[in-house]
Amino acid sequence: MKRAGYTLTEPAAGIVFVQGPASNWIILREAKRFTLVDGGYRGDLPLVLASIREAGLAPDDAVAVLITHAHVDHTGAAAYFAQHYGTPVLCSSGELNHLRGEEKFSVTPLQIVRRAWQPRVFRWAVHVLRSGGAAGHPVPSAAAWDDALLAGLPGSPVAVPTPGHTPGHAAFYLPRAKAVLTGDALVTGHAISARNGPQLLHPMFHHDGARADSALAILSRLDACLLLPGHGPAVRTGIREAANTAWRQRAAVKVPRPVLLPGRKGGLAGEPTYGRVEHSGTAAPGAE
Repeated sequence: MKRAGYTLTEPAAGIVFVQGPASNWIILREAKRFTLVDGGYRGDLPLVLASIREAGLAPDDAVAVLITHAHVDHTGAAAYFAQHYGTPVLCSSGELNHLRGEEKFSVTPLQIVRRAWQPRVFRWAVHVLRSGGAAGHPVPSAAAWDDALLAGLPGSPVAVPTPGHTPGHAAFYLPRAKAVLTGDALVTGHAISARNGPQLLHPMFHHDGARADSALAILSRLDACLLLPGHGPAVRTGIREAANTAWRQRAAVKVPRPVLLPGRKGGLAGEPTYGRVEHSGTAAPGAE
């Protein structure tokens, strides 16, 4: 359903996907309890709260706020929930210092200024400033999750470590729905991109480009057919096909002759696995 500033859908039972003005958040609900995954910019907080209420929930019934990664366009609601409701804010151990404000892994102002002559980049940068994206909103009380803790939350999300976009980036797999919340490891659109559909973000957004490539291979091993990204609309497609599409687009620009990982002929990775997926350290095809 379209509302001022966001679009709310429920692509699978208990999974509420909210496409915000520039980034997305997801509500995993179980009766009146819910897990919030990410939360837009700080300026998106009224929209986050409105979407929770539209889903028939009360903000103070949040069991946890999960953060795929600590960029300001995904953490805008986290400090509010921690301060006002005492909601635990959880991330991977590799992202914890970033979320607490002790480290920063983000695109630099110089990288933006160099590209500000491009209309899409200029419009995006203006939106960032208007949404409070120039200042961080750390969560000093943030803690690291573990598998047992995640299993007990509404939605029972399974962490899928996908470092690259940031050092501790993680996606979430929902086995019952065969859905994957990809954060920024794999998106379906972005304000500065002219393309629609599965893709990687612009390289300037990645902390480690080679590992961002590898994250596609990690995601492609999941048995998932519902892609819920951090940017762009939700898409019903096999995650392997989505990862291959993103890789082909990336390879067409930077690597003319990609080398495929061992596995299915013509594919990006091996056969699907279930549950937690560890980063193997193996570089993605054409990783630099």
